[in-house]
Amino acid sequence: MKKQLLLSKLRDGGQMTRREKLQLVLALSLPAILGQLSTIVMQYIDTMMVGQLGANATASIGLVSTTCWLFGGLSASLGAGFAVLVSHHIGAKENEAARKVLRQALLVCLSLGVMISLFCVSIHSWWPRALGGSPEVAALSSKYFLVWSLTVPVMQLLFLSNGMLRSSGNMKTPMLLGVMMALLDVVFNLLLIPIWGVVGAALATTIAGTITTACSFGYLITRSPELALLKHERNDFRPRWTIIKRSFRIGLPMAVEHVVFCGAQIVSTLIVAPLGAVAIAANTIGVVVESLCYMPGYGIGDAATTLIGQSYGAKRGDLIRSFSILTVGLGMAVMTLLGVVMYMAAPELMQMMTPDLAVQANGVMALRIEAFAEPMYAASIVVYGVFMGLGDTLVPCILNLGSIWLVRIPLAAILARTMGLKGVWLAMAIELTVRGIIFLLRLKLKKIRIHEAD
Repeated sequence: MKKQLLLSKLRDGGQMTRREKLQLVLALSLPAILGQLSTIVMQYIDTMMVGQLGANATASIGLVSTTCWLFGGLSASLGAGFAVLVSHHIGAKENEAARKVLRQALLVCLSLGVMISLFCVSIHSWWPRALGGSPEVAALSSKYFLVWSLTVPVMQLLFLSNGMLRSSGNMKTPMLLGVMMALLDVVFNLLLIPIWGVVGAALATTIAGTITTACSFGYLITRSPELALLKHERNDFRPRWTIIKRSFRIGLPMAVEHVVFCGAQIVSTLIVAPLGAVAIAANTIGVVVESLCYMPGYGIGDAATTLIGQSYGAKRGDLIRSFSILTVGLGMAVMTLLGVVMYMAAPELMQMMTPDLAVQANGVMALRIEAFAEPMYAASIVVYGVFMGLGDTLVPCILNLGSIWLVRIPLAAILARTMGLKGVWLAMAIELTVRGIIFLLRLKLKKIRIHEAD
């Protein structure tokens, strides 16, 4: 109730004390962080249970994980453009306009999700071999990728529904649904992995995701105060090109960035693959464990996007500046603390994920390198969320791509030759630090223009 009162004050032009601003930041950030943590728990459980099957099983998922991120996030990026428009309309108290945007988002994103699914199914049999996987690893990877490919439209609807709820200021429902999905994933993992191994893990996530999607979408269209489509008779789903073009101006740079960024991740996989199954497995588990640090940052970034977006729609330039500082500071503090925890607990975390001693040793090394990059990684994540709330995505996307392609990839290719997996993670840590510094500088330079945005 307190959160809704503060959001109403934001939208109605009321003055807010620093204490109230901080309360609102925390009210939106904490559920978003918990929601991201539930995603981490699910990834941990999947990786830990598959890790018990051996290095080849873990490597089979790791081999296509970047490809899954690529296609899974492509339509999600375009959907984010619609979500930003929704936050602007809700901030301006234009709920009917927000619902119009939602209808267009459903039309566009679900159509794109089906096309992506069909394409991924068509390449599932040969793509793992093309990525350099050994015959044993590629065979398992192909089966996992097929199951994942079939679920793309369902998961796309989940991402879109949760994103729209967050744009309206509702962080609690996506958080609770995330917890539910993690619990369902545990149950189905226990049932299916002993029977079907890697494929069982994919099926468990699919079933849990489908149930959660039904709940999220059902809540969105029936109970959301701002966006419930079924409470309104006029639900016209014909294409509205003006809305689609506006959303694409925001989302298209993010989609292009996502494609090129994940392309860089695939190149990173190609750099790691020749190092062997142990390196691939350690790299895969290391990425999952590191999410302990950066996923809460994304939760705070989601809160920043909502707050900045609604402040922008309400023409509150004063709040844009305040919320930018508060969210970026909170993100850096949280991820710095979690980086310290990750450094100290790296051996125990890796032991939880795999019994393979060689994989454990490589994973501990990688995590302790990455821990030093977490503060600046936080800065880049949350500042990006600030810019996204403003609808300013082109330059941040260019900065992200320039950083990973001009710093991380060349450096990883060079260092991997002499340092192996250690070189790959050292290159990543250096690049994330550079990226964070660049984003903070741009935020500082843009402060006057942000203030003038109202």
